[in-house]
Amino acid sequence: MARIRLFDLSTLSRQEIVADVVITLLFLVFQITVVGLLPAHLVMVGLFNLLFFAHPVTRQLAVFMIPFILFEISYDWMRLYPNYKVNPIDIEGIFNAEKDLFGVTMNGQTVIPGEYFMQHNNAVADFLAGVFYLCWVPMPIFIGVWLFFKGERHYCLRFALAFLFVNLIGFVGYYVHPAAPPWYALEHGFTPDFNTPGDVAGLIRFDEMIGMPIFQGIYVNNSNIFAAVPSLHSAYMLIATVYAVLSKRSWQLVTLCTVVTVGIWWTAVYSCHHYIIDVLLGILTAFVGIAIFEKLLMRWKPFLRFFNAYYHYISK
Repeated sequence: MARIRLFDLSTLSRQEIVADVVITLLFLVFQITVVGLLPAHLVMVGLFNLLFFAHPVTRQLAVFMIPFILFEISYDWMRLYPNYKVNPIDIEGIFNAEKDLFGVTMNGQTVIPGEYFMQHNNAVADFLAGVFYLCWVPMPIFIGVWLFFKGERHYCLRFALAFLFVNLIGFVGYYVHPAAPPWYALEHGFTPDFNTPGDVAGLIRFDEMIGMPIFQGIYVNNSNIFAAVPSLHSAYMLIATVYAVLSKRSWQLVTLCTVVTVGIWWTAVYSCHHYIIDVLLGILTAFVGIAIFEKLLMRWKPFLRFFNAYYHYISK
């Protein structure tokens, strides 16, 4: 078999080239004129096209990554019509529910767990919290890419599509029940202020520890702070763990996924970014989404034909 050179356009059909160029241009024009173009969008577009044109194998990888790209785009596009324009924001109700269900005693008063941890923390826990929370999207993507290169193309595609599907369910939840995170209630009270920027909350301690504004750089671009329910942070690694188990990967990988998953659940509360209620609803969203995807969508003939065509493209 002849060796394929890098950036050999003869390995691409005219339809593939035209489709890539047209979609890329439409996306960039829409971002510039309607949503707003960020450096991260340019990096995403550049990396996708680099992989798409470099080699047939990297092209398959780029196409496999499309569900993750659609996840990022769909989250970003929610700023076009924020959820708080659809339904009233829950700030006080969920705060009081958390206190009633999971409140802890501090200085003779009942407080939410996040408020307790804002006063009771240590350097080791702060460091672990930062490490766990940095895994929330990169590690699921890494698991998907790892399955891709291990030849588990069927499982990695199911994982990527289930990941997108769970996110879409979660985004619907954002609009059905807009809710503020615990740090908002503690810092700003129960009155919604739509101009409030994203806040790193307890994760600021990690940034200060390492001397770099990692989380400050992430949360400054948060498109909507009133999207805490369900906690999709709590869903992402759980999805990865489920598909690591289904693909019969090594127990070491499954164990790592499980530890990181639980670590993210703990960090969500410890950092005051989510209530325990949010975390439990995020876990429920993941399980419900995976069940619907595997038991209904994967048995629905139109979707199955799409899946098989997609699988064939990334496996040929």
